[in-house]
Amino acid sequence: MGALIALVAIFLPSFLLLIGVLPFWNILREKPGFQSALSGINAAVVGLLAAALYQPVWTSAVFTVPDFCMALGAFVLLSRMGARPWMVVALGAAAGAAVRLVS
Repeated sequence: MGALIALVAIFLPSFLLLIGVLPFWNILREKPGFQSALSGINAAVVGLLAAALYQPVWTSAVFTVPDFCMALGAFVLLSRMGARPWMVVALGAAAGAAVRLVS
């Protein structure tokens, strides 16, 4: 029950904001001040995602050269080759298991 309350508390404000702004989106999108604000918000989100990638993921999972190569390969598969995320996860799990068996 607590998890459900936390889930609603996290996502409800953004959904309410989205519902409130959606009717005016095309008007707001054309205003230069709003475009500047959106550019700043996008930059902030990219920074937060990079920080979230580094601190819990990178520092706890990438220790050796094979770990780095697998992370780089997964990034290339996702960003450049358009692979499906579930396929990258499955390939990463298989590659991780293979590396651990060899070493």
